[in-house]
Amino acid sequence: MTAYAEFCRAFHADFSRRIARDTLFSRLHSPSRAPLQIGLASRDITPPLGYRLAGYFFERLATAVHDPLRAKAIVFKQGEARFALVVCDLCQTSPEVVAQARSLASEKTGIPADHICIASTHTHTGPDYFGVLAEHLHRIALEAHDGVDPARTFDYPSFLTERIVEAIVEADASVAPAAIAFGSAPQPNVAFNRRYLMKDGTVAWNPGKMNPKIERPAGPIDANLSVLTIERGQKLAAVLTNFPLHPDTAGGTEYSADYPGYIESTLRAQLQQPHLMSVFAQGTSGNINHVDVSTNRPQSGPQESERIGRAIGQRIIDSALAHATPLDRPSLAVATARIDLPVQQYPPEEVAKARELFAKIQERKLPFLIGVRATKIVKIDDRHHGQPIAAQVQALRLSDDAAIVMVPSELFVEFGLAIKARSPFTHTLVIELANDSFGYVPTKRAFEEGAYEPTNSVIQPGGGERLVELAIGLLEKLKR
Repeated sequence: MTAYAEFCRAFHADFSRRIARDTLFSRLHSPSRAPLQIGLASRDITPPLGYRLAGYFFERLATAVHDPLRAKAIVFKQGEARFALVVCDLCQTSPEVVAQARSLASEKTGIPADHICIASTHTHTGPDYFGVLAEHLHRIALEAHDGVDPARTFDYPSFLTERIVEAIVEADASVAPAAIAFGSAPQPNVAFNRRYLMKDGTVAWNPGKMNPKIERPAGPIDANLSVLTIERGQKLAAVLTNFPLHPDTAGGTEYSADYPGYIESTLRAQLQQPHLMSVFAQGTSGNINHVDVSTNRPQSGPQESERIGRAIGQRIIDSALAHATPLDRPSLAVATARIDLPVQQYPPEEVAKARELFAKIQERKLPFLIGVRATKIVKIDDRHHGQPIAAQVQALRLSDDAAIVMVPSELFVEFGLAIKARSPFTHTLVIELANDSFGYVPTKRAFEEGAYEPTNSVIQPGGGERLVELAIGLLEKLKR
């Protein structure tokens, strides 16, 4: 703890001059020229019907399974260096599940816990298994049903932990010599910045289609679709796709992987490989969604998920895979770091008022942003207890040309663009919602502009900028 506290103080003083190996890096491995080996595995993580669905500020109970939810694991191994990446069809990653799954998987495989990343796709049609709203609805149900919550008769966190560990263990046991390649392509017309500068000078969130008061988008998008291909036995075995776009297209009350599910079905059908594993890792998309305000075309439901998933899948095949560059000299190495992100502070009377408002949120009668703000304040008090969030960043070097950065929570797209632009590697994938989800991470400018995401964010302004610096420091160390 002492070394960690010293690091935190040093970081505040001058990050660029004070990256300390002992405090920043967890087992930074210098790879041999041993062959790269990769293992793959997948597990079904779909809960029973009737479980609550995540993604919104009101209760939805699952009525059917549109497509199964899965946890997909990739284990990289070269010499002594090992790393496991698991991506789950979930809205969020629970830090409690992550901690337990990492510990158990590390015990069973020997992979260091800090060398395991458990991320989420951010589908809004996955289970609502943790958080202040889930607990609030759970308490209401207990009171209404004599101590039994009909929507939570199944211990989903334990089930999820078990399935994640199984996937990591199986992937680790199946490692075999592999070849990897990197591909990218522009993906137009599916992702849009959902924050808009209005003609009155304010910034609005999702202001509506064909709204004449819109001046222009308030921020950029990242239209670059990146893929990492994995071949084993001279056969394409898996495709890891990285793209920034909220998977909030399906809606409704059916479990669904959303558009990433259609990416996989498209790749399997078009490439005629029914067992190909498609892993979708979300890019920094805190302010990015699929809504095109310039048209009145309806954009919700499974048909929209299918449209977007098939468009991305076809673009992967036609462009990204067709022009993928082999990473001929794999050079696996891992670096990890943690940093304390201060949360916003509110006086006791404001917390008490927020609790009064939060108690009414299930009635859906509060003005939207008032309910969002109340939920945020309760979250800070209940889950974070007003204390800083210990956020971890991981970096995985694949070769002298390619690396992957994994960051927690939902970062604004500007941060992913900044990491890519400043990365010393030619190809850099940036994966968000890795190992934790504490809400939105807006830019300092967005905090000043206001609207939904800053109102919902629990951290103090500047946290995202610090995560970028941390990520760049890790990448630079791995490059050297």
